[in-house]
Amino acid sequence: MEKRTLGKTGLEVSPLAFGGNVFGWTVDEKRSFELLDAWADIGFNFIDTADSYSNWVPGNKGGESETIIGNWMKKHGNRDKLIISTKVGSELAPGKKGTSKKYIMEAVEASLQRLQTDYIDLYQSHWPDPETPYEETLEAYGQLIQQGKIRAFGTSNYSAEQLTASLEAARQHSLLPYQTLQPEYNLYDRSDFENGLQQVCIENNMGVISYFALASGFLTGKYRSEEDLSKSKRGAGVKKYFNERGFRILKALDEVSAKYHTTPASVSIAWLLTRPAITAPIASATSAEQIKALVEATELRLDAGDLDLLATASDE
Repeated sequence: MEKRTLGKTGLEVSPLAFGGNVFGWTVDEKRSFELLDAWADIGFNFIDTADSYSNWVPGNKGGESETIIGNWMKKHGNRDKLIISTKVGSELAPGKKGTSKKYIMEAVEASLQRLQTDYIDLYQSHWPDPETPYEETLEAYGQLIQQGKIRAFGTSNYSAEQLTASLEAARQHSLLPYQTLQPEYNLYDRSDFENGLQQVCIENNMGVISYFALASGFLTGKYRSEEDLSKSKRGAGVKKYFNERGFRILKALDEVSAKYHTTPASVSIAWLLTRPAITAPIASATSAEQIKALVEATELRLDAGDLDLLATASDE
C-alpha cells in the first residue's frame, strides 16, 4: 500500500488511520482483534487512540483502547510494522488531566505500559490547556524525544490562533514545534479547519490527521430519519446533521457513489483524501464490510465534476 509522509515527522503512514475510540466501547477485545487483523492484513499501518478511550462507557476508567491495542500487538509481535498514535490531556480522574510537563511525564509511562511498548510513534496533546504555557508542554515532548519514548508529537483540537501561538512559542524558546494537527474535519464540518487552520498547517508543513471523517456515521448514509438514530450507540450524535444542508450533502453522496458503484462512506473518505494538507483521515470500523468501504475509498479517484458537486452541496 502506498504510504504518505506525515508532515516533517519522518513517519510513513497509510492513507487512513484506524480510529481506536471504538475499542472497549462498541466492540470488545475479541472483535477488536479481528478488526485490527483485517486492517493490518490489507496493508494499513496507522492506528490512532488516546489514553482516555473509552472512559465515557459506564464501568470504564480510560485506557481500555490502549490496552486492547497493546494486547493485540503482543499477540502478533508486529509493533515494528505499525505507527501508533495516542493522546494525553483529557481528564482521567480528578487532578489527572492537562499538558503540564509533570503530568505528561506521568501519563506517557502509563500509556507505554498499556500499549506494551517502549516508544510511541506520535504523541499528541488531546485538548488545549489554558493553564499550561505552550513552551512547558513543548519542552516535555522534546525531552521525551531525547529519551526515545516518543518519535514525534502533535496536537489536537487547537484553533488557528492557538496553533499559531504554539508555533511562535517554539521559535521564541528554541524548542521543537508541534509537527501534526488532529482537527475535526469532514464533508459537513468544514469551516473551522478551512478558515485558518488549513493555511497554518500548509505553511508549516504539518501532517494533518482529521477525525470524525464520516461525521459520526452520518456521511455513511445510514441515518436518514429519526427512526434511524437507534441503529447504533453513536446515533444520538447524528441528529444535529438532520437539516437542509445535511440532506443536500447526502443527495450528492448518493449521486457520486451510484456513479462509481460504491458507498457514500467511500466517497466521503475519498473526498477527504483530495483535500489540501490532509495526510490521513481517521476512520473507525466495527465490521469487515466497513473496512472494505474504507479500502475502496483509498482506491477511488473522484473527477473534477464529482468534487464540484460535493463542494456545492456542502457549501454553507
